[in-house]
Amino acid sequence: MYITEWAAKQPDKTAILIAETGKSRSYAELEAMSNRAAQLYRATGLGFRDHMALLIGNCVEFYDVCFGADRAGLYYTAISTRLTAPEVAYIINDCGARLVVIGPEFAEIADELRSLCPHVTHFYLIGAVSTALPAGWLDWDAAIMAQPPQRIADEIQGRDMLYSSGTTGKPKGVKRPLNGDAVGVSTPFYENALKIYGYNADMVYLSPAPGYHAAPLRYTMVVSRVGGTLVVMEHFDAERALALIGQYGVTHSNWVPTMFVRMLKLPEATRQRYRLGTHRVAIHGAGPVSVETKRRMIEWWGPILYEYYAASEGNGTTIITAPEWLQRPGSVGRAVIGQVRIVNEESGAVQPVGQTGVVHFEGGLPFAYHNDAEKTKAAFNDQGWSTMGDVGYLDADGYLYLTDRKAFMIISGGVNIYPQEAENVLIDHPLVADVAVIGVPNEDFGEEVKAVVQLVDPARASPEIAAELIAYCRQHLAAIKCPRSIDFDPALPRHETGKLYKRLIKDRYWGNKTSRIV
Repeated sequence: MYITEWAAKQPDKTAILIAETGKSRSYAELEAMSNRAAQLYRATGLGFRDHMALLIGNCVEFYDVCFGADRAGLYYTAISTRLTAPEVAYIINDCGARLVVIGPEFAEIADELRSLCPHVTHFYLIGAVSTALPAGWLDWDAAIMAQPPQRIADEIQGRDMLYSSGTTGKPKGVKRPLNGDAVGVSTPFYENALKIYGYNADMVYLSPAPGYHAAPLRYTMVVSRVGGTLVVMEHFDAERALALIGQYGVTHSNWVPTMFVRMLKLPEATRQRYRLGTHRVAIHGAGPVSVETKRRMIEWWGPILYEYYAASEGNGTTIITAPEWLQRPGSVGRAVIGQVRIVNEESGAVQPVGQTGVVHFEGGLPFAYHNDAEKTKAAFNDQGWSTMGDVGYLDADGYLYLTDRKAFMIISGGVNIYPQEAENVLIDHPLVADVAVIGVPNEDFGEEVKAVVQLVDPARASPEIAAELIAYCRQHLAAIKCPRSIDFDPALPRHETGKLYKRLIKDRYWGNKTSRIV
């Protein structure tokens, strides 16, 4: 199915609603606006497999732009709204976008973007009525309304080409093949949404995350493909998200672990104030969640949590339901796309059950890193299995357990230490709002373990609290895995999607020192 069919069946039904503003698109409107966008892309000379880019916050126009590209056979690159103008320009230039659309909140960098992106032929600004149109930029709203609302004659399936968050080095575009399929072609991702998460036309889906990220973009676009209603938050707020579930009768949602932590830190009276009875599927991923945090979420929301392990590359996926997780706490599930293989980093041999190694997917979906053949080659082993560099093991029933990312491993006195273990313990302390565990220089051992902690109340930071947190960690883990020291930070550098920028924290301690982990 595609939005065309739903526009015919239920033209007046709300397809997309922005929670803060109330602005919406019916299915008839989404069909017409995305058709106009596709018509505009063709009118500006963009054809099958050409590239366009967008820098747009969470709004209805975001989906006009994306669905227009999706049905015009384009690669569309949604860019993080937190980047600086030079960082945005790097992605625009690297992906080869010939057309760029930005939201009104980015008008102030429009002149800089135009000067930094000489190969872009068409620059469009949304909301030019309320924002002065910069030189060389065109009015998006006027441009698409000048186009016919009918489908383009050569409609063909496009897809996103998203960029890594750039936590180490320059971000890279993840390019998956476009095969000339008809619009609305079924994919493993689409099939899993239907079979596992129960996507259907009666669903109401809450999206509290920025739309430019892989999971929110892909999960929300499937909502419109199955005829459901999408409720989008402009920005995540813990209590507001709970209120929206009851207000709109939300049935499905998608979260990152930091959102769970923030909701659990709300006062008990606040958490119990909201009606969540319609909520039956809460999908989460994009980062590790501690066993205690997830257990508390299941106790609160019931067995409705579905955890996935995947990456923007889309090469493989595992999923675990709440009942399965309660039997295997800490697991991220069994493979539903590809087959998990645990590989010894040194020998390349497949590890036996229970033995830790680098997580690979055999028979997963193809991808490449745009303009980076070397990085693409490094993501695959000699057998053609792909990896994102995560470390973990399988149990006897094929359930995957992640221990950390290989790049984050600390080597102290020759001992390998995975910081996620200490992070999972410390985040459950009632005083802790966020935490990063890293390796810092040590003359004798090479590295030692340090925690950088964001407290719920930053004013309580003190040597005494640091000592309390170290002691708490040692109650749950071997001393060698626990921090020898703790520093406090009023706000750790996290991406809107929840990803922690550990490199920025490590740089404070390593400076110009050379180390494989910086």
